[in-house]
Parts: sequence; C-alpha cells; structure tokens
Amino acid sequence: MDVYQTEEQQVDAIKGYWQENGNTIIAGIVLAFAGFIGFNFYKDNKLVDELAVSDSYQTLIANSVNDKTNFSDQAAKFISENGNSSYASLTALALAKEAANEKNWTVAQAQLNAAIASAPTDAIKGIASLRLARVQIQLEQYTDALSTLAKPLPKSFIASVEETKGDTYLLQDKKELARNAYQAAITANGLATSPNLQMKLDDLSTTVKLTAVLPVAQLVEKPAEQNAK
Repeated sequence: MDVYQTEEQQVDAIKGYWQENGNTIIAGIVLAFAGFIGFNFYKDNKLVDELAVSDSYQTLIANSVNDKTNFSDQAAKFISENGNSSYASLTALALAKEAANEKNWTVAQAQLNAAIASAPTDAIKGIASLRLARVQIQLEQYTDALSTLAKPLPKSFIASVEETKGDTYLLQDKKELARNAYQAAITANGLATSPNLQMKLDDLSTTVKLTAVLPVAQLVEKPAEQNAK
C-alpha cells in the first residue's frame, strides 16, 4: 500500500513538513552557504601561502649559486619554518647534495633521511632513497644500503635500484649477486640512463669466468712468478 494515496495528500504532507521544519531547512542552507564561502576563503588563503613558500624556495635556491657559504644556514631556517611544506623535502635534498660535494657523508645521510620522511610524492622519495643508499655505500654501511633499496619504490626506479644493488654486492665481494643485479638493471632498460652498466657486467662476467677456469693457486700468483714457471 502506498504511504500517500492521492496527490492532494502528498501536497498536504509537504506543506505540513515545511511548516514544521522550514526554519531548520533555511538555517541549514544559510550555514552551508557560509561554509562554502569559508571553505573557498580557506582555499584561497592556502594557495597564497603555498605561492609564498614557493617563491621563498626559488629565492633560496637561486641565492645558493652565488652564496654557498650561507646556504646551509638559510636552508635549515627554511625547513624549520616550512616543515609541513613539500618544499622542505626538496630543500633537504639540496642540503644533502651540498654535503656530498664536500664528502660530508654523515650530514648527507641525515638530510636524505629527512627528505624521505617529508617527501610529498613517491618520485621524490625514490630519488632521496637512491641517494641515501649511495651515501650509505660511501660510509661502508652495505647492509643498510641494501635495506634502503629493498623498500618499495616506483617501477621507474627499478634499473637504478638494481644497479646500485650490484655496486653494493661487488663491494661485498659477492660477485654472483652483483652480476645478477646488473643483469636485472639491463633488463629494466638501465642502459638508457647508465651506459657504463654493460661495462660493469662485462668486467664482472670476465672475472667470474676466470675464477671458474683457472686454479685458485694460479689466480693468486704474481705475474712474475707465473712467468718464472
């Protein structure tokens, strides 16, 4: 059975509902409209703030070219004042690069960890993670480097990740793992960005083959000793 059997009953019901609830509905509409205006005002203010931070970041980076001495202090101040901004991560990357140029690997490591923690996108996180692994290699923290590279990163980073793994394994004298990693990097089109990758694999393959063919005693003998024989 229909709740309202005739159109007249429906009209009467609507009239009655409006008399009872009309003021509440109007108040709700007013509040919603005010909220809409307030939300747009918030968005406008937020956009203005983001543009201001963007301008500050661009100025900071531009000034760093001519004033490298004060860049670290200015960048640290920028991060402290804009820690919730996406530009904080980019600034930390810039600080890490400065530290790496000076071979201050400990500072570079700290800045890269900060960049990862505040990265606004997976791409920036991937860049910071790769750089962190390479810094950890410089610090001979090979296990930490491999742990960094094992974390989920975008597919576009696969080749770089595998190549860096190969470098790490090679420094650990794990030649077979290094060879597999270099091959995986090539399979992931790593030659497009790292032409030396094939040379790394070829050199390693030669070493592995020599190890397999020559007796161990012969491999450790000096050339002069071999010639004497």
